[in-house]
Amino acid sequence: MQTSATPTHCPYCALQCGMNLTPVPGGTVEVSERTDFPVNRGALCGKGRTAPALLSSRVRLTTPLVRSGGTLVPAGWDEALDRIAEGLRRTRTEHGPDAVGVFGGGGLTNEKAYALGKFARVVLGTSQIDYNGRFCMSSAAAAGTKAFGLDRGLPFPLEDIPRTGCVILVGSNLAETMPPSLRFFTELKENGGTLIVVDPRRTRTAEQADLHLAPRPGTDLALALGLLHLVVAEGRVDEEYVQARTDGWEEARAAVMAHWPEQVERITGVSVPQLREAVRLFCEPADAMVLTARGPEQQSKGTDTVGAWINLCLATGRAGRPRSGYGCLTGQGNGQGGREHGQKADQLPGYRKLDDPAARRHVAEVWGVDPDSLPGPGRSAYELLDALGTDIRSLLLMGSNPVVSAPRAAHIEERIRSLDLLVVCDVVLSETAALADVVLPVTQWAEETGTTTSLEGRVLLRRRAITAPEGVRSDLEVLHELADRLGVEKGFPTDPEEVFEELRRASAGGPADYSGITYRRLAEENGVFWPCPQGEPGASADGSVDAHPGTPRLFLDRFATADGRARFVPVSHRAIAEEPDEEYPVLLTTGRVVAQYQSGAQTRRVAELNAAAPGPFVELHPRLAARLGAAEGDPVAVVSRRGRAVAPARITTAIRPDTVFMPFHWPGEGRANTLTNPALDPTSRMPEFKACAVRLEAVRK
Repeated sequence: MQTSATPTHCPYCALQCGMNLTPVPGGTVEVSERTDFPVNRGALCGKGRTAPALLSSRVRLTTPLVRSGGTLVPAGWDEALDRIAEGLRRTRTEHGPDAVGVFGGGGLTNEKAYALGKFARVVLGTSQIDYNGRFCMSSAAAAGTKAFGLDRGLPFPLEDIPRTGCVILVGSNLAETMPPSLRFFTELKENGGTLIVVDPRRTRTAEQADLHLAPRPGTDLALALGLLHLVVAEGRVDEEYVQARTDGWEEARAAVMAHWPEQVERITGVSVPQLREAVRLFCEPADAMVLTARGPEQQSKGTDTVGAWINLCLATGRAGRPRSGYGCLTGQGNGQGGREHGQKADQLPGYRKLDDPAARRHVAEVWGVDPDSLPGPGRSAYELLDALGTDIRSLLLMGSNPVVSAPRAAHIEERIRSLDLLVVCDVVLSETAALADVVLPVTQWAEETGTTTSLEGRVLLRRRAITAPEGVRSDLEVLHELADRLGVEKGFPTDPEEVFEELRRASAGGPADYSGITYRRLAEENGVFWPCPQGEPGASADGSVDAHPGTPRLFLDRFATADGRARFVPVSHRAIAEEPDEEYPVLLTTGRVVAQYQSGAQTRRVAELNAAAPGPFVELHPRLAARLGAAEGDPVAVVSRRGRAVAPARITTAIRPDTVFMPFHWPGEGRANTLTNPALDPTSRMPEFKACAVRLEAVRK
């Protein structure tokens, strides 16, 4: 058994914190500090420290399962794979290729995301593929592409944050969702900078702020417009920058002037003096940043909301400059890479557009297929899930748990149950896997090598530290075996480095160009920032290829638009899709807690994390609790137009009196996503997780 430490990265959020893994008896590993990685410098949150608990055979899947007589029973790999291939073949024959759906996850490595997208389009011939990253940062991606011509979560490294003058953090509770990142904001304040936090709750992160703005959920767009109105009114626009580096300012300014401070105060609940103080703190330093997360993005107007915050950066000259800029705090471990390389409904590897003829030709040549054989764009994530059992009869799902994580979750559970065939590849028997016809046990982060792309756009190498238990195979092996059974014998290697070499060629020349990145470089460096094109032969003194250094900071010389100029996009405030009324008078917003992660499929199996966060709760203000007659810990029912959830009351003044909060990590009667609204942003197709109308009911103990 190997005894030396293997340097690698955490399997959870998009920080991808560095850690060392040392094998220990029992088939698991011990985590130790890895101080050389600049993002966390050895620090880990509780989830990272306890990640090896999931490697134990006591909590994870180690054999395929097939449904027999209504029950999942153990089966051999050949039996399970043959059953899947037969079912997929039957669906395609009887209903056509688009009757087969594929749903991926933001935790899949770049290699697996790439292979899954290729499998869907080349082997299955289906357009119906998307992934749960659509629920994470798609609104920011759409807004960033409109404004800058390119989407990369952060266009600068996290290390730039302490060196700026002010950060506006919108809709992010980093202290609980990405704890190691909080040090960058602590250092910001130690260096004399200021932190403004926008959140309807006074979270642990908001408690660190110099100024906390607590808008009513769903009004972040009005807030951003109100701040920009004051920037104009107070003469704080960087006119020289606007003229030199942007287009569309006149139209955007006209839209902003309709959102005067007193009106914004009425909409958001944020006072005019607070608005003015925020503008002062943001504009007085030479440099400043705006960082958004799920709060403003998970709305039916999320693209416009993020666009308004980008407009604030552009008008004040805070984009494409050192120590200044706009960035999106990507959530899932490989949410960035997952959408760059082909498992998103409208994209091909390298962040190419699926409806671009040149992009189709390039990727088809790498894949050795006719460009005309590639299907066009398919449905977005929620729309795909909503079509299950009707247009889509079979579903291959990798690394996602939509029974807990999707909006209007009870309805999505019904759609999943109505499928002719559900195949799930996962590490554990999640709530979705428990409904499957075939479940395949796959390898985990410590048992496989592969790359991920962090929220900084830093491509990283996760290294295998131990061998997976007998009976467990990698997702790449699954796709290889299924492709072979479905008549495609070549093109789906099982070696991740071989897959990455093909990914490099497929991404070459695209917006997310990885062609200059190799496993060897990643093993020697602390990641490489994309875009990183292939170097030119003969450029170095010895005639070898001169490696491109990667691009830690985007847009310093020009933006990624055709003319190099950023675009203002004029936007105006509009209400959320479902405002409170007499029947449903309260707003619900959802989010995470520090000890759990996403749908909780993995973290709910770790004893230490469950002890810290054992179950769901309803956070409400004392005034709301008094009207309901609820005391701390009393069961409270939260009811929306889509369903009912019950959880204990947690009474606190840290939340607005017109709002309740529920974390979304749990299934069962406390499932928050039973309540959430699937109203979609017209551009990003992001559901409105962050705001819906509910009523509260007392529940007899």
